[in-house]
Amino acid sequence: MAFEPPQRLVRALGETAPDGDGWLEKLPAAAQQAVALRELTVERVQVPGGRSSLVVLVRWADGTPAVLKLAPGRARPESERVALAHWGGRGAVQLLEGAEVGGEGVLLLERLHPDVSVRSLPEAKALLEAAGALRRLWVEPPGGHVFETVAERTGRQAEAMRAGAGGEVVSLVDAALVAREELLAAPPEVRLLHGTFRQSKVLAGERSPWLAVGPDPVVGECAFDLARLVRDRVEDLIASPSGAATTRRRVKRLAESLEVDQERLRGWTLFRAVESGVRALRVGRLRDAELLLEFAGWL
Repeated sequence: MAFEPPQRLVRALGETAPDGDGWLEKLPAAAQQAVALRELTVERVQVPGGRSSLVVLVRWADGTPAVLKLAPGRARPESERVALAHWGGRGAVQLLEGAEVGGEGVLLLERLHPDVSVRSLPEAKALLEAAGALRRLWVEPPGGHVFETVAERTGRQAEAMRAGAGGEVVSLVDAALVAREELLAAPPEVRLLHGTFRQSKVLAGERSPWLAVGPDPVVGECAFDLARLVRDRVEDLIASPSGAATTRRRVKRLAESLEVDQERLRGWTLFRAVESGVRALRVGRLRDAELLLEFAGWL
């Protein structure tokens, strides 16, 4: 079959590599090769799919369902492979093959229910289930790991924020950068983190009700990981007349339920919201930027 990349993936990769890097052009041939090597039967490409990888629903020769995932190097697929292997299916999707079989940028994964995430649940229930899944991922990183640290990742992001700070966002960027410096001064723990956790990254499964997918693993404190979950359904928060109060209650509730310091969670939520907002401005996603920066102003 033809492995046509979904438009969502094409647009997202265009934002991160405006001049292209050749990966999309090579993708159909790479997908065909990965399928043939494993003697898989293809059902369909998952649409709309993710923003950093091609996801293909496949079956083994014996009929067992699986997922074939192909991602460019800048999406750090090998870090994802190492993290999934370390978690061993506890709280996350199961990796089905080792590095010696995988091939660069290719992952073969347990099939979950790709169209059923915790985002389909009512908000309170979704937050509860998502937080429970996230807690299981917070483990000691493997010895000698080569994962990026929170300090390293946010350092790159901070440079981009400074370069993109102008007009009305200057004060928010300044506040976010000050918060980052204070938070990095004394991190309370070092754990392996999902890195890009949100409700849509938690899918229904068979061996466990909910399992996380799509990590961009990083090593650091738990509050950094939880911060992205705080702003889930941000469009609903902004539309609500009590959005600011709801946000503050969410920070408090999530911090208490996962035993994370509330002020540290607030600080990382501020930094990550401003970073995402400035990035959205930079690539022309003005509506997303407006929502994120208004949300950040509540913190």
